[in-house]
This record gives sequence, structure tokens and C-alpha cells, in this order.
Amino acid sequence: MRFVRYSEKKEINDLLERKALDLDEVIVSVRQIIDEVRCNRDSALVDCTKRFDGFDLSKENIKVPVKDIKDAYSKVGGELVAALKHAHRNITRFHEEQMKHIPDDWSVEIEGGVNVGEKITPIHDVGAYIPGGRASYASTVLMACIPARVAGSKRIVVVSPPPVSNSILVAADICGVDEIYRVGGAQAIAALAYGTQSIPSVDKIIGPGNVYVLAAKMLVYGKVDIDMPAGPSEALILADDTANVSFIAADMLAQAEHDPNAQCIIVTDSESVAEGVCEEISGQLGLIKSKETAEQSLKNAVIVLTNSIFESIEFANMYAAEHLEIMTKEPEVTFGKITNAGAIFLGEYSPIAAGDYVSGGNHILPTAGSARFSSELNVRDFLKTSSVQKITKEGLNNLLKTIDALSSSEGFDAHNRSANIRFM
Repeated sequence: MRFVRYSEKKEINDLLERKALDLDEVIVSVRQIIDEVRCNRDSALVDCTKRFDGFDLSKENIKVPVKDIKDAYSKVGGELVAALKHAHRNITRFHEEQMKHIPDDWSVEIEGGVNVGEKITPIHDVGAYIPGGRASYASTVLMACIPARVAGSKRIVVVSPPPVSNSILVAADICGVDEIYRVGGAQAIAALAYGTQSIPSVDKIIGPGNVYVLAAKMLVYGKVDIDMPAGPSEALILADDTANVSFIAADMLAQAEHDPNAQCIIVTDSESVAEGVCEEISGQLGLIKSKETAEQSLKNAVIVLTNSIFESIEFANMYAAEHLEIMTKEPEVTFGKITNAGAIFLGEYSPIAAGDYVSGGNHILPTAGSARFSSELNVRDFLKTSSVQKITKEGLNNLLKTIDALSSSEGFDAHNRSANIRFM
């Protein structure tokens, strides 16, 4: 684990920059896959799934039947089903509360006879991409689908690389997902965006994936909406001299086991805490099954040593972490000074792992510093607004002079005439 002092500005700037994903080569091959799916539709999905996943897809088995979903419950066991239902209950409650704080349709009289407002409408069709590969992410099904359902989306579709795990099937069923398809990779994104004979298109695509999925989402944006480009997972732990080093070490290892590219950072004004965490990590590393992955990830880990809690907060706001844990004497006071973070965890009994699974907040979060300008996946992402304008004859008459001046300055004579014709 590397130590960096906050005064070492070049090192700090390198940390803040992050290494951008190089998608140039990937985009070339992904564009070809998207074109194949647009032209050949289901047959392209069959071909790509055989080529990339080694799975014999057909028009008959592309959609997961209800029987397979019901059978999955007995295969995953009662303990996992109970856990998924517990998580579903808490995540739903959080997003329902979120929904209560979003205004209904509204309007205001701007001036006499001119009423303008907004109509709020849920996005109708949503597609959730759920990764396979390294692990089966049933929790991501909950995080992707629950806010869409709470927002009022009418059709929610899940796509996942074959064979789709039983835990994903159960989680999707608990969420009330309407359709599940055995398709992954860039071809799944293309199918959701453009539609095939078996998979009707959607209006928005959400959910994480590898670089091919990320590139595909970026290429289809505009045809459909997407949630956010997702980079490697990252956690920043802000600690002072009161922090429990064994808790910090355990949370660092939890972050490190995500994948070899996961980013773990501690920022602290306490050298004793920094040294204690290093000792604890060495001791705890041998206790986890994911030791090999964690060891690779910890090569990227950094401890930033500051001179004060104020410098620690300053760094945290500049870094804009996906996950931010605050382990200080007064975490609520520290929290009040935080402006940039995807998800914030206050105090030593609020580990990121709770937020990943069951405490209620969403774990689909902005990465690579994008928490400076974006938010966690939430119900607002599945709502759209339309401005609504109702103008009386008197109200329009009061606007004519301004319409005339502005349309004339822009050379749009027909705009001016379209308003004035109503008084000729």
C-alpha cells in the first residue's frame, strides 16, 4: 500500500485524475456487433451468444420461461430468498420515500393569461443489464429494477449472459420484472436499443457491465437513454485518530475483493491510524476467500496523509468518491462539509457492505469523479418532465411585442406571423 502526503501535489493530482478507460479499440468491434444486431436481429443474437458465451441460444430459449423462474426458488434455498426479500423491502422503502419528495404536476401564472407548468411522466420501458461472468449479482437486480418500478415504469426487462443464475431469476421475480432474456454483452445492449423479433426495444438502459457493455451503451445513447458510464469501483475512507483500524482494514478488503482494478483510498491526519490499518490488513488478508483478487487490488491502494481534518475533507471533496465512509469523532459534523460523493456512510457501524445489499440506498453509483456532477441511480432517473403552456388571448397579446423583437432579431419572420395571425 502506497503512502502519499497531501503536500505532494503531483501525486495528489495523479490520484484525482484516475486513468481513463481506453475504449477506442473496443468501440470498433462493438459498433460491428451493434450493426449485426440491427440488421440480423434474433439471428445475430444467436450467433454472438454462441461466439462469445459458448451458449446455444435459440428463439425458443432466449426468453426465460415462468417455470424456470419458479424452479429457481428451490434451487437457491430459503435463506437467500429471505435475504433478497429483506433487501427488497428496505430498498423499496427508501425509493418510495424518495418518490414522496418529488413534486406532482404543477403550473404557475407567469403573468396575466400565461400559465406554464410541468407534467411528470414515468419512462415506460426500461431494460436492466445484469452482469454474469466473475459473479452473480442478484443485488444489482434489486438496485436497478426497484427504482424503476417505484417511479411507475410499466415494463421492466432484464438481460443477462447465459446461463442466467438462479439467484438473478429469483431477484427479478421478487422485483416483478416482466421479461428475462438470456443475452449478454454488447449484443444485449443493441437488442434493447433497437429491438429484435424476440426482444422489443426499451426507452432506457441501466446497469453495469464490462468495457464492451459500457461502449455499447455509449454508442446507443440518443436512440435510448442510459444511466451512467461505470468505471472500476472505488471507496474512500475519511478517518481521524478516533477511528477503529480493524474496521477500516475490513472495509478496505471488502472493497478490494470487487476486482483487481478496484480503488481503495484512506485519507487521514493520523499517522498511527495509517500504520495501524496496514498492520490490520496484513493480518486480515489471510482470513478471506478472495485473497488473490484483494492482493491485486491493494496494489492500487493509497493512504493520503494530511495535516488536519480540514485537508482530509478538502481531498475527499476533490476526489468525489463513489463510496465515502466517514470514521471521525463527529461524523455528522464532517458530513456537513462534504459536497461530492456518490454514497456516504456515517460512523463506524455504517459499512459500505450494508449499502451494497440491504440498508436501502442504491449501489449503482457515479464513479471516476463523476459524483461532482451526477447522482446515484434513483427514481428521478425514470421520470421525465414536459413543460405545459396554456395562454389566453389576452396573455398572448401581452407577449406579442417581445415575440416580434426576438423573432425579428433572429430572422424568423414566420415565428412572428404565427403569433400575430391570431389578431388579424
